Amino acid sequence: MVRSWATLGVDLHLEPAGPGLRRGLTDALRDAVRTGRLAPGTRLPSSRSLAADLGIARNTVADAYADLVAEGWLTARQGSGTRVAEGRVVPSAGAVHRPREPGRPRYDLRPGFPDLAAFPRTEWLRAARRALASAPYEALGYGDPHGRPELRTALAGYLSRVRGVHADPERILVCGGMSHALRILGAVLRARGVDTIAVESYGLPEHRKILHGVGLRTAPLPFDELGTDPGQLVDGYGPTTPSRGAGPHRSAAPPRGATSHDGAADARRQSAAGAVLLTPAHQFPMGSPLHRDRRAAVVDWARRTGGLVLEDDYDGEFRYDRQPVGALQGLDPDRVVYLGTASKSLAPGLRLGWMVLPPTLVEEAAKAKGGIDSCGVLDQLTLAEFLTSGAYDRHVRAARLRYRRRRDALVAALAERAPQVRVTGIAAGLHAVLRLPPGTERSVVQAAHWQGLALDGLTRYRHPDASVEPLDALVVGYGTPPDHGWSGALDALCATLP
Repeated sequence: MVRSWATLGVDLHLEPAGPGLRRGLTDALRDAVRTGRLAPGTRLPSSRSLAADLGIARNTVADAYADLVAEGWLTARQGSGTRVAEGRVVPSAGAVHRPREPGRPRYDLRPGFPDLAAFPRTEWLRAARRALASAPYEALGYGDPHGRPELRTALAGYLSRVRGVHADPERILVCGGMSHALRILGAVLRARGVDTIAVESYGLPEHRKILHGVGLRTAPLPFDELGTDPGQLVDGYGPTTPSRGAGPHRSAAPPRGATSHDGAADARRQSAAGAVLLTPAHQFPMGSPLHRDRRAAVVDWARRTGGLVLEDDYDGEFRYDRQPVGALQGLDPDRVVYLGTASKSLAPGLRLGWMVLPPTLVEEAAKAKGGIDSCGVLDQLTLAEFLTSGAYDRHVRAARLRYRRRRDALVAALAERAPQVRVTGIAAGLHAVLRLPPGTERSVVQAAHWQGLALDGLTRYRHPDASVEPLDALVVGYGTPPDHGWSGALDALCATLP
């Protein structure tokens, strides 16, 4: 007979079995302790409660408890009840042992992570209380797959004011972050017959993996000193702007009519991409904005071909030494899908993101997301309140100042202690690119590991089919370490540099 009970906050599944109820219950309890299902110190229900739940006599439970106390499995004290003994039980030889997690690095300098210690807990809690107090009852139901209207309305106002996005609440779809957005859009593109999406030569491998997972092929675009070159989109073979001097990232393009000896490159040039994924405001990870002529060229390509531009505006709110670069979506809201999240500005654990879609894509995307809202309603309502109350603006301004100080400290430390390292991509965002002497990236990353640093080399972000020449560099994030640990992180970083 299988019974379950829930008393004093403990849920336990017991299967009393054997020649008698007392022995069966004793064996079941002993097994629950031995296997760890009842942890040391766990308070058990009273004999009366457990007897009532199992439908057996109270004396049977009391006798089973007494047997296990005598054996040392349980303890019983007046006023404290019956508990699992502390430190008295040794797991059986057949018990499953979980491997201990490896030690965490002393400092995490990987890009793409904010300072989680600076999450505005007090303000967020206040916003959550106000949002929950005023939420209609229906908000707690399964919900519209488009997302809560309160959040979509708040986002429309904020994105229009701060990022220059042409946003209407009816064109916004709330999702669980960038990864979720790419899965949704990938499904939409495949349903439309698209099999190839152009991507940047440098970008997150996780994003490429998601696109491949939904059946899309990724074709890398060239990259040079002006940023991503959409020439292969525009004319099928070469750059859209004249070269401004040869460089390690200059993509050599054959003249019209010439035959390339690189068959793979020819295949890439001849493939017709139905969409392109870009980070135009702050290229990840290289850090440069997309040149204005190339912004116009990408939008013109989308208009002429019916293609879609997916704009990942992952950290557009953080800029330091330059005027803000407006969203590419503002050039053509009918051809550009704007993608944003709360991962960098607040915390990735919120799993909140949003898409501003062309009207023709809204229902297709909502259908691909599913028939109900799969994002947390309470967090949506809280973020809506956080935005409309002005708390989000205040938090971003404070974070911008804090990250700028960290960036300045990074630049100053490198200038003093590693002047041979050139720092680029620092006008915005939460990371910098440190150019290294040729052939040293791998050894520096290994040295960083020995120093207790979590650190990425640029090679990790290079598309395997990219035609750009490999470059030795580090991608250093300055968002994760808390303020009190930043100087120590800098010391460890400088100690690894050649």
